[in-house]
Amino acid sequence: MLSEPSAATVRATLPAVGAAIGEITERFYARLFEAHPDLLRNLFNRGNQAAGVQKQALAGSIAAFATYLVDNPGQRPDAMLERIAHKHASLGIAPEQYPIVHEHLFAAIAEILGDAVTPEVAAAWTDVYWLMANALIAIEKRLYARSEQRGWRDWVVVERIDETADVATFRLRPVDDGPVPGYRAGQYVSVGVTLADGARQIRQYSLTAAPGSPERRFAVKRVTGDGTVPDGEVSGHLHAHVREGDVLQLSAPYGDLVLEDTEAPLLLASAGIGVTPMIAMLEQLALTGHRAPVTVVHADRSPAAHALRSEHEAYTAKLPDAECVFFYERYDEDAVGAGRPGLVDLTDVGIPSGTHAYLCGPLPFMRAVRAQLIEKGVSPADIHYEVFGPDLWLAGTV
Repeated sequence: MLSEPSAATVRATLPAVGAAIGEITERFYARLFEAHPDLLRNLFNRGNQAAGVQKQALAGSIAAFATYLVDNPGQRPDAMLERIAHKHASLGIAPEQYPIVHEHLFAAIAEILGDAVTPEVAAAWTDVYWLMANALIAIEKRLYARSEQRGWRDWVVVERIDETADVATFRLRPVDDGPVPGYRAGQYVSVGVTLADGARQIRQYSLTAAPGSPERRFAVKRVTGDGTVPDGEVSGHLHAHVREGDVLQLSAPYGDLVLEDTEAPLLLASAGIGVTPMIAMLEQLALTGHRAPVTVVHADRSPAAHALRSEHEAYTAKLPDAECVFFYERYDEDAVGAGRPGLVDLTDVGIPSGTHAYLCGPLPFMRAVRAQLIEKGVSPADIHYEVFGPDLWLAGTV
């Protein structure tokens, strides 16, 4: 709980800190990587650093946490913390790394804000930082304790399937032939690869097989830069170099967007590569014989870009009361079963009373679908969603 003096100081200084937090985090990362260059090469996403989105994520998470504390005394944003902690656990973040971040972050704050950082201001924002850090450390400790796998494990690729021009599925089994730890539908693994320059980079990919599978299966979309965002280093490496027989390092499964055990009607809505956790959920529903209505909604650029469409249709067909509704921006009327033209429009899609919804895709897509679901009577509490990339702090803003 933020003390009242700290809360008053944070409330008064939030506008100034918020206005400068982009500069603060830019200076923070410069200091951090100068002191610990290995962190940029072996832990932080270099693509996000190059595009500037990593500093936006740090700024956003701190500002969102501080704002929540002063607006909701005695409470904390548990959904945001849980989501960030799962990501940290998949990266192997350790408690001893938090003081390093604190050292360089607060040096950057003092450097950018100068005399405005009085002892009272420094103490109040230190209070905010350690409330957030200690909450994350506690959640991460719990996640590590219940995990059946500690650290990284070698997995061999037993099959690669090129789903579309830009999406490939990788099926893997453990090199040591040991037991495969369980997971929940909707979770992801971190994948660590060593790139041509020797840097080790880590990315997260949702598992596309239902729990109970003796293997790990995930699909990777090749990230293509556009002048402002660089090409994806890890996705490009996996597409260009990884074939059957190659070995990858995988973390234990993590992620807080998971399919709950319920008899309620369900809606699974995805866009683009956001289809991946939905396929695992859909397969689990087919295996368990979910009897309530299931509505599957997917949006993509075109039918040709729709990865895992055959799985979408096959698992839906195994359910007693389910339908698929696909939307494509580039619509071909002559394509068999092409779907509907344009963006997702649920106007004439039946949404049964009591529906629980799971969403995964770009933020504009999820915001649009969430708004339509609420308009059709779905409770906001029953709409769950996955935020990809560094913006996990946006978990409460969809």
